[in-house]
Amino acid sequence: DRLVRVLLGELFFLMAFFWLGGGLAILAYILGAVMILTALSGFCGLYKIFGIDTAKKFPGQTSKAVLSIFIITLIVLPIVGAYYSNFFTRKFFLEDYNAMNNYYKQTLFNTGQDKRAESIDNYEKLVLEYDKYSNKYSAYHPFVIKSDAKFNDDLAKAHAIITESKDKIYNGDLKKLHVELEAIRPIFQEILKRNNFSLLAVTLVDFHDAMEKIITAADAKDVNGIATVYSEVDDKLKAVEETVNDDEIKAIRNNLDSLLDLAKNNKTEELSKKAAELKASFIKTYLKRG
Repeated sequence: DRLVRVLLGELFFLMAFFWLGGGLAILAYILGAVMILTALSGFCGLYKIFGIDTAKKFPGQTSKAVLSIFIITLIVLPIVGAYYSNFFTRKFFLEDYNAMNNYYKQTLFNTGQDKRAESIDNYEKLVLEYDKYSNKYSAYHPFVIKSDAKFNDDLAKAHAIITESKDKIYNGDLKKLHVELEAIRPIFQEILKRNNFSLLAVTLVDFHDAMEKIITAADAKDVNGIATVYSEVDDKLKAVEETVNDDEIKAIRNNLDSLLDLAKNNKTEELSKKAAELKASFIKTYLKRG
């Protein structure tokens, strides 16, 4: 009972530190502390109230094998949990950032081209995505931005620029608005720079989402689907290559283009294997440098 409580306490602390924010994080810290304290003291108030006594219910000593497993778990859990929590919260943060930033880039591009309809369409999507992004990360700071004291202020600055653009996007001078929207770019860049995100990490995560589409098509042996989605995946990989184009990135490119060649030659039985190689080359690069 006490060993299980220590494990639960560690899990609550991991959740609070890496995955939760605001009131939920505080609650998880409290629950974690309760689990640890009751484990150390051997006293549980709820057990006392309901007349439960696990010491009497399960008399005798814990076997050495069980004790050894628990001790190993107690040591390994916080180390492995912290590593993967940091990895995935960082990855999810970048995915959310890219989802929002893609609409910003499209809005910026279309205002620069003086395309009203396209500017309005992407601006409206930007507003929705930015609200989701801002609401989530102003209340919850994953480990990667936990020490960034300027983060919420920068969110507010970008939000103000986006909000002030509303009337101009519909009726104003788009070329002039383009210049005003450019002020958001350095805000985003400073956030990434302060929190040690490389541009490579951002572009790799952006590429990942498109890559999954072509892998899904390959696993389904859908040659037409591969041909259709290739253009999008190719564009995302070109953004990666503009940042870095060493042997690891070239391996991703080689696997992607080989997958397209197999589809063009209707070699459907080889598609899944090549798709797996593409994913493996990406994961190897992302784990090492993302």
